[in-house]
Amino acid sequence: MNLTVGEHSVRHIRRIVRSLLNEWQLTELTFAVELGVSELVTNVVRHVPDRRCTVLLARLTAGVRAEVTDGVAQLPSPPSEVDHDSESGRGLALLDAVVDKWGVSAAGGVGKTVWFECGAEGVPPRLTEA
Repeated sequence: MNLTVGEHSVRHIRRIVRSLLNEWQLTELTFAVELGVSELVTNVVRHVPDRRCTVLLARLTAGVRAEVTDGVAQLPSPPSEVDHDSESGRGLALLDAVVDKWGVSAAGGVGKTVWFECGAEGVPPRLTEA
């Protein structure tokens, strides 16, 4: 999905994620994938001036991969220590806590892609993109 996101976009994107996970019969991953995508899209709303991004959700042989690509080349880094009184700055720490693996890569010199993968037991082999 190529999107321009705003304050209320995250709620709608969570519904799309939930719908795909239901269709793929991967409901045990709903919490982790919804939270991960929500945090990444929220970062776009807060840190990308034009708020444009591409969201990709793919079914893997053993789970799901999500990617959020934006046009800001600066790569994020998780805080070394989370300020428990702060109202922000926990997104990547939360992501790290709920997914199997995640990372960041430069996107063709103009922007970056933040991705994560969540695994599921008993998933039949198949790759589907949305």
